[in-house]
Amino acid sequence: MGAGMAQLEGYYFSAALSCTFLVSCLLFSAFSRALREPYMDEIFHLPQAQRYCEGHFSLSQWDPMITTLPGLYLVSVGVVKPASWIFGWSEHVVCSIGMLRFVNLLFSVGNFYLLYLLFRKVQPRNKAASSIQRILSTLTLAVFPTLYFFNFLYYTEAGSMFFTLFAYLMCLYGNHKTSALLGFCGFMFRQTNIIWAVFCAGHVIAQKLTEAWKTELQKKKEERLPPIKGPYSEFRKILQFLLVYSMSFKNLSMLFLLTWPYILLVFAFCVFVVVNGGIVIGDRSSHEACFHFPQLFYFFSFTLFFSFPHLLSPTKIKTFLCLVWKRRIQFCMITLASIFLVWKFTYVHKYLLADNRHYTFYVWKRVFQRYEIMKYLLVPAYIFAGWSIAESLKSKSVFWNLMFFICLFASTVPQKLLEFRYFILPYVIYRLNIPLPPTSRLVCELGCYVIVNFLTFYIFLSKTFQWPDSQDTQRFMW
Repeated sequence: MGAGMAQLEGYYFSAALSCTFLVSCLLFSAFSRALREPYMDEIFHLPQAQRYCEGHFSLSQWDPMITTLPGLYLVSVGVVKPASWIFGWSEHVVCSIGMLRFVNLLFSVGNFYLLYLLFRKVQPRNKAASSIQRILSTLTLAVFPTLYFFNFLYYTEAGSMFFTLFAYLMCLYGNHKTSALLGFCGFMFRQTNIIWAVFCAGHVIAQKLTEAWKTELQKKKEERLPPIKGPYSEFRKILQFLLVYSMSFKNLSMLFLLTWPYILLVFAFCVFVVVNGGIVIGDRSSHEACFHFPQLFYFFSFTLFFSFPHLLSPTKIKTFLCLVWKRRIQFCMITLASIFLVWKFTYVHKYLLADNRHYTFYVWKRVFQRYEIMKYLLVPAYIFAGWSIAESLKSKSVFWNLMFFICLFASTVPQKLLEFRYFILPYVIYRLNIPLPPTSRLVCELGCYVIVNFLTFYIFLSKTFQWPDSQDTQRFMW
């Protein structure tokens, strides 16, 4: 019976992957016909990749406007160059815009497979229905609108996702040296991916802390020690445990032996930052780090929007309101702190207001900029979204949650520019780790993603416009 179910799941997976790839190829064809020239950030990425493809690797050939490391270009050359040797294609063909964009479509196939393997590893396999839920969850995340759109352009998103997911998978299987190596590959695509390599190390540490914490609780239960009482008793107990645990040389040496590949990677990253004089290479003027705390609130809203079948329901809203009333003093303090963070730490990047091709331009202009008070009125919604996300992760240990939210903070808050692309990786990591939702909710989520994708592709390909001072065709995108 078990073997039969596994075989059936394999058929479902093959069918889902094949259909997704077929649709992607059709969309890729439509993109290629509509976009003969580089578009948006492709004007930097594609010429640089073509220079690498032609064998020009010297620093003098580097475009100073590019702010990421050359991982995408190196992998692209490694993929397209063998095609010229095997099929005898000319350099003009293998280094063409279409061939380079196709590399991201190949990454999307890899991402589909990695998502499936991660769902199999992360989610417990104790029900027959879970195989359908895993396939649907994989399909849903594979066509996640913000990620799926960039599979068709020569951006770093698909490759960045591939190496980060691969590193996470290897971490879950305990192959930490390979995980750190893949984390380095992810870093070569986008420097901020180092945060998710640290998350892999954090996952290992959280596992060990959870084991020790359970042993500690069992010991106290057997010794019948009086429990610590008070409004923050649980927090105080965990803090006390962490202090005691970190004072043990045996514990620290064990964690070091488990996580040394990641420590080595972080050390290499620190050397890079010192030598380079910062995280960003090339044009740093538009990528200055700051404490943009509302980015966390924007991420909560983004996650609530795209995961609404799992996070939003009348029962959840009622539970939240009851909790607010029960702990009104705490929630008042959280609300006041959030309003202060919105007031003092809201930044508006020059690109956000200058480029009307991005959806974020219209979100900011029509929601936040129209009414000054709007950014404060949305604070209760941010708090609900944050609470709902934390509730959906209750199946994970408190230490895992701590590691995840630290990495989420590190990956979002320093970014001055509001850009939905920056939310893709933390969203996918979050979505992988919530319990498998019921099939009905997954179908609803997938249906919504398909509709959003259809609209964004239709608008991008059909609703073009021109700026008054330019003859170039402009398009709306994420």
